[in-house]
Amino acid sequence: MPSLVSPAHHAHCDCGHDHADHDSVADPAAEKKTDIGQNRNAAGIFGVFVGGALVANSYLGGWIYEGGLPDDQRVVSSLCAFAGALFLSVPLLWRTARAVWRGKIHIGEMASLAIIACFATGAYQEAGLVAFFLMLAELLETRSALGARAAVEGLIRLTPKEARLVRDGREETLAVGRLKIGDRVRVRPGENIPTDGKIVGGETTINQASVTGESLPVDRGGGDTVFAGTVNLTGLIDLEVTKLGEDTTLGVVRQLILQAEATRLPITRLIDQYVQWYAPAILMIAAAILYFSRDGETGLQRAIAALVIACPCALVLATPTAMVAGLSAAARLGILIKNVANLESASTMTAVMLDKTGTMTTGELTVSRLAPAAGIAPAELLRYAAAADRHSNHPAARALLKVATEARVPSAEATEMQESGGRGVSAVVEGKKVLVGRGTWLTANGVNIDALEAPQQNEDDGFSVIYVAVEGQAWGWIGMMDKTRPDAAAALAQLKQAGVRNITMVTGDRWGAARRVAAELGCTDLLAECLPAKKLEAVENLQKQHYKVMVVGDGVNDAPALAAGDLGVAMGAAGNDIAINSASVALLSSDLNRLPYLINLSKQVRRVVTQNLIFAVLFVVVGLLAAGFGYLTPIVAALLHNVGSLLVIFNSAKIVRFGEELGG
Repeated sequence: MPSLVSPAHHAHCDCGHDHADHDSVADPAAEKKTDIGQNRNAAGIFGVFVGGALVANSYLGGWIYEGGLPDDQRVVSSLCAFAGALFLSVPLLWRTARAVWRGKIHIGEMASLAIIACFATGAYQEAGLVAFFLMLAELLETRSALGARAAVEGLIRLTPKEARLVRDGREETLAVGRLKIGDRVRVRPGENIPTDGKIVGGETTINQASVTGESLPVDRGGGDTVFAGTVNLTGLIDLEVTKLGEDTTLGVVRQLILQAEATRLPITRLIDQYVQWYAPAILMIAAAILYFSRDGETGLQRAIAALVIACPCALVLATPTAMVAGLSAAARLGILIKNVANLESASTMTAVMLDKTGTMTTGELTVSRLAPAAGIAPAELLRYAAAADRHSNHPAARALLKVATEARVPSAEATEMQESGGRGVSAVVEGKKVLVGRGTWLTANGVNIDALEAPQQNEDDGFSVIYVAVEGQAWGWIGMMDKTRPDAAAALAQLKQAGVRNITMVTGDRWGAARRVAAELGCTDLLAECLPAKKLEAVENLQKQHYKVMVVGDGVNDAPALAAGDLGVAMGAAGNDIAINSASVALLSSDLNRLPYLINLSKQVRRVVTQNLIFAVLFVVVGLLAAGFGYLTPIVAALLHNVGSLLVIFNSAKIVRFGEELGG
């Protein structure tokens, strides 16, 4: 199968364009290079649309005056077409001249030959059309070149720039870069943790999904390890600094992203292996036609017709037009494809590795069961629990408030609220003291919970249990869990139908919770309790088994694996900028059905490109034969040349409607 990468893409890579030096992200010089790249991209977008507008204007006159343009309008139309084609083609022709000077010939140079031939025959609209599609395809790739740098900069922003150093019982604010191993740092509720460390004072609940991918916040106390970039939710804690800078877990993630980007191999371009022979072969055929023609003037006409019909416009347009149509179809359904090469690779995927939290599950705690004690109404249990937790920032409290609101349970005012970090909340609701929290915490406060129905699941299965006591009496418990997405099972089944042989779920969660989700969705393999380095290793192991791996994730912890996979897909709705910029594709919605659609769209694009290429080659071969035997004049050849290009464009345009049944 020929490569589906646009011709301009290869010309772009071989003609001296600067690529980002990922190792110097934090340096001012690197930031300046990023700004220059962004400015060049903005200038390129401006040039493409100005030139495209001029060429479109030249066509507009012909559509308005169906009987033929007046002489003055014909001049204006021709000038617009000429100016637009020149505006679009000058950058391509300049890079072609540089490449030829270096002794390189690729499909990009053949595209320039086609543009020059169009100019020579006065087909300015055709020249502009070819240059427009090539420049548009090139811009799509140029935009994606800044993704890795933005990903690393996003990682850096997760860590606070300042920390509260505790020295001799006093707090001192200083830059994180001035901390030393062994320093004591204080972190308040709601703040990001500035560095890896060990808790030496206080207890809290920490959301560390950004690093470990765990669906549930974890309780941490004295002696427990915490990671830089994670969020302290509930309690004030003191840390002893154990790692700094690049040695922190977040710093390792950053390095893994850079390494994975650096080891990605370029896609082979089959057309470029043969295009260097095309121009010499066509010139030799034209010379042979001229030599063997008896009439010199007739032979010249036949040779010119051969050169015109052999200009590879249809061949050059075969790939980028299909790519643009495919990108449009994907964008309609909320699929952002940052590099046109990804449309080629998507159809070859034989394994899919999906993160659990936020990808296959919602990533949010939801109330799954109310178990009130005998004589207690479920609504009353929920009302008192929600009232006590109303001002808590704990995810379990937010889940209680959400279900109480959805169930339209009457609200109640709470006073004297006190929160024990990571354990529970006490408050006075309607004159009654209410305790909401872990069973061990209620027991420590003199509440007997033994008479309550015992939960059949525990936290190892991803099941969180919150007990409720009123006036010292156990009123029941409330079960919560991170639920699977409603479309996940169907999406995985469609992936298998699309040719995916291995579906692996990876997560930082416990094995019990991971097994429950994997069994529910029908995954073929499972890896739990994975840190970022382990996920990256899992991707590499699948690749060693000759799988083409699509990695799907939504968090910072997925970024190295997203970058290392043959195709990285970020869940845009539930994810973050780091995962999106590290991935090749971003889903702007959380609908997993877009994954099998992406694979099927890629297959459709490949089919259309193959059809276009076969047609273009046959068109040139038949056209050369017709020109050689005198059946084509230069004018007819130019007309057929345009017709051939339009047929390729129309064939590609049908991709835009692919997947309309999915909506969008």
